[in-house]
Amino acid sequence: MPIKDMLKIRSMSEHDLANVMSIEKRAYPWPWSTGIFRGCINFGYHCHVYETETSIWAYSIMSAAAGEAHLLNLCVDPERQHKGVGRWVLKNVIRNAREQNAETLFLEVRVSNQAARYLYESEGFNEIGRRHDYYPADSGREDALVFARALL
Repeated sequence: MPIKDMLKIRSMSEHDLANVMSIEKRAYPWPWSTGIFRGCINFGYHCHVYETETSIWAYSIMSAAAGEAHLLNLCVDPERQHKGVGRWVLKNVIRNAREQNAETLFLEVRVSNQAARYLYESEGFNEIGRRHDYYPADSGREDALVFARALL
C-alpha cells in the first residue's frame, strides 16, 4: 500500500508530545526537549505529525516568514526508516512551504548524516554553506551543512 494511503497528516498538538519525544529520543543521540517542541507549537510554526490509525510514524517542524521557510526538524520513527516515509514527509513539507508563499526552503543537516544528505540532494536541495560546530557530537561538536531549495 502506498505511504500516501497509509498515513494522514495533521497538526501536532501538545497531546502528541509524549509520542513525539519517544521517537525523538530513539532517533537522535541529542534529542530536542519537550519544551522546544512545545515552543514551536505555541509560536505557530508548522508542526505536523504523520500517522496511521494507531501510531505516529513521523513529524516535521517548519517555520515560514517573509518569503522563506526553514525546515527545523524532520524525523521518522527509527522502526519506519528506509521505507520512503522520510521522502514522502519531505515532499509534504515542500508543498506546505509553497502554500506559505515561501520562495526558498532552507535546512541544516549533520555532515555525518549521509542518508539525509542523499534524500535532500535527490529532492533538489543544494548545499549553500556550512555552520561550524553546530551540533553536539561524541567528540565535541559537528558541523552542519546548510541546504536550500528554490520553490518557485
